[in-house]
Amino acid sequence: MQDHPVLGQVALGYSPMIDPQRGVMALRLTVFPERPDAAPDAVALLRAIADVWPPAATVAGQPPPRARLTLNLAGEALLRDVMAAVPGPQLMVEVPAFMAGDAAHTAALQRLHAAGTTLLIKGRPLAPLKPEVLALFSHCILEPGEDLRDVAPVADAGSRKVSPVQAGARTAAAADTAFRRGAVAVLGWPWDDEAPAAAGRSSLPSDVRTVLDLMQGVDREQPVAQLEAVLRRDPTLAFRLMRYLNSPAFGLPVEVNSLGHAVMLLGYQRLKRWLALLLVSSAKGPNSQVLICAAVRRGLLMEALGLEQGDAEMRGEMFICGVFSLLPRLLQQPMAGLLSSVPVPERVQQALRAEGGPYGAYLDLVQAIEQESVYDIRELSERLLLGPAAVNRALLGALKGASDIEP
Repeated sequence: MQDHPVLGQVALGYSPMIDPQRGVMALRLTVFPERPDAAPDAVALLRAIADVWPPAATVAGQPPPRARLTLNLAGEALLRDVMAAVPGPQLMVEVPAFMAGDAAHTAALQRLHAAGTTLLIKGRPLAPLKPEVLALFSHCILEPGEDLRDVAPVADAGSRKVSPVQAGARTAAAADTAFRRGAVAVLGWPWDDEAPAAAGRSSLPSDVRTVLDLMQGVDREQPVAQLEAVLRRDPTLAFRLMRYLNSPAFGLPVEVNSLGHAVMLLGYQRLKRWLALLLVSSAKGPNSQVLICAAVRRGLLMEALGLEQGDAEMRGEMFICGVFSLLPRLLQQPMAGLLSSVPVPERVQQALRAEGGPYGAYLDLVQAIEQESVYDIRELSERLLLGPAAVNRALLGALKGASDIEP
């Protein structure tokens, strides 16, 4: 990430926008100004965001590519400045209903719509919007408690509909209810579902067991031939591992064509982080795509936050800590049982068992960023002696790295 001074003027959080197939259709980036009495430089902020979501080249006569980021700007002054800067077709912008209903903002909204920026109205207007204004919006974000079955006063703009998006769906059941009632997406991580209990533990799928065997072999530094024999049990796993190793995020100077080649280039210790990704990507279930998305970004963010330590071993452990923090939900197994079969260092185990240790506060900070809790983000950043610019650079770098890894 480039050094953008504006990143020291904001706090950032993020969450997913999830479609009915339980895929992550976009990410929501929430921006909190550090000083309520001063709006950050909107142009500089958009330039920093463009490092991760660059403006896509458009082809004449074709619509712009689907937006992959929605901006939730906390602060009317900052939102006005961003609207005036016209972010472009690669971004979506959320506009509170009271601003959408204010005629003073109509011209700015029309410029954004004409430039291809996707607009989302946030909340239910107190009075019906003019049809020409409502037609500028593609989605309406409704808060928990607002009835999605009664969106007609908000969502009828002549012959087209403004699609409802349910915010605050923090359990699988809440998401199911929202989709049954007509939501085209839900906002938020499904963190409020109960964690797997220790009783009734089920067996692990064969591909997960293969990855665990491979990780244990790497931990014991078994000969390459033995490791390759384990990997040959599942050609799909071998393909995924090679894709990870050859991704831009890894930055190897040559293409890796075998596990033996990877061991020669990386060594056993560096290979562990990519096996961690392979393990979480083997999960299957209704929310697996969302959880894998979170696990990859947690690992990369933990690692980026550890850059201040200057210790490669510690950063590698922090990556694994972030990725494995979601293993119980991904594999539907209690953490205690997983730690008995997954080889991880004691410092990582302390954080995963919620016992603190050197990585516990970093994991808490990552979770605060996911929950878009600005007060917790600030408090934990201060406890770790991390300024807002360092935390925000780490977050944007992690989001960029994850987009390089994923297909």
